[in-house]
Amino acid sequence: MIPALVLSGCTIGDAGQRRDAAAPSRLSSDAPALVNNAAPLGAGTLTGKKIFVDPGHNGANDASIDKQVPTGRGGTKPCQTTGTTSVNGVPEHTFNYAVAYKLYQVLTAAGAQVMLSRTDDTSVGPCIDARAAAANTWGADAAVSIHADGSAPGNRGFHVNLSSPPLNAVQQNADPVYAKAMVAALTTGGFTPATYIGSGGLYPRSDLAGLNLSTVPSVLVEAGNLKDASEAKVLESADGQQRLADAIAAGIAAYLGSGATR
Repeated sequence: MIPALVLSGCTIGDAGQRRDAAAPSRLSSDAPALVNNAAPLGAGTLTGKKIFVDPGHNGANDASIDKQVPTGRGGTKPCQTTGTTSVNGVPEHTFNYAVAYKLYQVLTAAGAQVMLSRTDDTSVGPCIDARAAAANTWGADAAVSIHADGSAPGNRGFHVNLSSPPLNAVQQNADPVYAKAMVAALTTGGFTPATYIGSGGLYPRSDLAGLNLSTVPSVLVEAGNLKDASEAKVLESADGQQRLADAIAAGIAAYLGSGATR
């Protein structure tokens, strides 16, 4: 086990208690290799940077996920949702955590401080508004939420979500630069932009509370469609998850090196 957060408290709402990130269970290793043209991050590339990583959804759920929380646009929505399940029966939350754990390892190896919104795949995690608040309060240099879609079979590819229309200067100035850097890094890493949603891998939207409430540069990555058998095979493989983690890390590094201002 490895330290999950470089902070006094390791989980949101659990300040003062140190808890390590639990290693995810292995999902699969039988998947086609991806063509990956991305260069690995060098040691020290992200030294001094604070990155907030949100494995979407919870490892477990109870009635608390129905509590209403702010959307950031004047309304409310449930604290959390359960997420989708792959065509092979793998819960999205398990995929999200597996990629986030690998991303944690890549980012810390590059010198970054990393905060995870949840440090296992067995517990009820924080509400979506609390996750955004944690990144904001910490003053993250960048935040990324990791998800996978549950669309119709045959729909394939990733898309990167950003808050639109923007609600603050960060969303106006930084998030579009960050989102485009993430699309470029995922494409370089061998992943294909979605053809069924968004445009060119970008999907601006107004309904994601975690993005709406953010005051730090934030994107949400839908890594692919778990309901498509061929894509699920890649997403559930150890190789596919590592390549995703590497590509997401490269997108974060590219954004942070772009000179974009908040």
